[in-house]
Amino acid sequence: MNFRSDNEVGAHPAILEAVNRAFSGGTAHSYGADEWTHQVERRLREIFEKPDLIFFPVATGTAANALALSCCTPPWGAIYCHPEAHIQVDEANAPEFFASGAKLVPIAGPAGKMDTKALADALAQPVYGVVHHPQPAAVSITQATECGTVYDPHDIAVIATAAHRHGLKLHMDGARFANALSFIGCSAAELSWRAGVDVLSLGATKNGALAAEAVVFFEPELAREFEFRRKRSGHLFSKMRFLSAQLAAYLTDGLWLTNAHHANSMARRLVAGLTALKGTQLLYPVDANEIFVILPPGVHDALQAAGAQYHPWPSDRPGERAFRLVTAFNTDAAEVDRFLSIAKKAA
Repeated sequence: MNFRSDNEVGAHPAILEAVNRAFSGGTAHSYGADEWTHQVERRLREIFEKPDLIFFPVATGTAANALALSCCTPPWGAIYCHPEAHIQVDEANAPEFFASGAKLVPIAGPAGKMDTKALADALAQPVYGVVHHPQPAAVSITQATECGTVYDPHDIAVIATAAHRHGLKLHMDGARFANALSFIGCSAAELSWRAGVDVLSLGATKNGALAAEAVVFFEPELAREFEFRRKRSGHLFSKMRFLSAQLAAYLTDGLWLTNAHHANSMARRLVAGLTALKGTQLLYPVDANEIFVILPPGVHDALQAAGAQYHPWPSDRPGERAFRLVTAFNTDAAEVDRFLSIAKKAA
């Protein structure tokens, strides 16, 4: 009953098999000139319906975000993001470092989503061209958000319009993009570049890969410096095929969406059981595979005694204890039901 994080689970067998085949396939061109990397780019162009997109594999989400954003801003630039965004809270200043000093500017909003009016107001400030102020350069949104909610295409378009009106680029941290796409049910294009996203950090590690992320540029000109920045950061793998083999399997036969759909459905199964119990309350809507819930002390104690694992989470409500539960591509329905059975008896 481990619901701590989708980072704690293993890798999908099809992805492991693909890596093994890449190991067993003899020699291959190095530094991304291999057939696996070319295959992933072709597949991404089909999935996103964008024949001119440019893609680069990296090994971590932090690298994907920091390097993508470094192509969107000068060192004196400002990057607007939610206060709870991963780039703001969990990446140890990597975006600022790789952007050579650019500043992250938090724009708050409920349930992990940036408030569009607050963003518009911030972008309307008379700082453009004023040497004393950081220059607005990019907006970054997270999909799904750190609160487990999802931006729909209209939400994204509103933010993109505000950003583009002032000449800013829109970056999407898509660590759980597949979960968001599964929830919305539209095309990958509609949830990204057609809504105004310029560059996407497409996650795979949380959804069945060993360690592989894709930086996808929908605006090719933005990618001009990326190869140099990736090399400088230590993310140009000589045997790149072992990253790309993971991504190739991930994107084959809809595996990435199958995995995300399962994770989301297990989250809904948990929600249905938990919300039926007296004293429980969701902190945010559950759109993807993260659940933020207040549990009565007796329920929490019983679950802990049974070995259930999940994270405590801050709550604004005095005296209440909130927790985060995350489901994954391989979450066992029997474990969900066992968890709910224990909680029900305790309640």
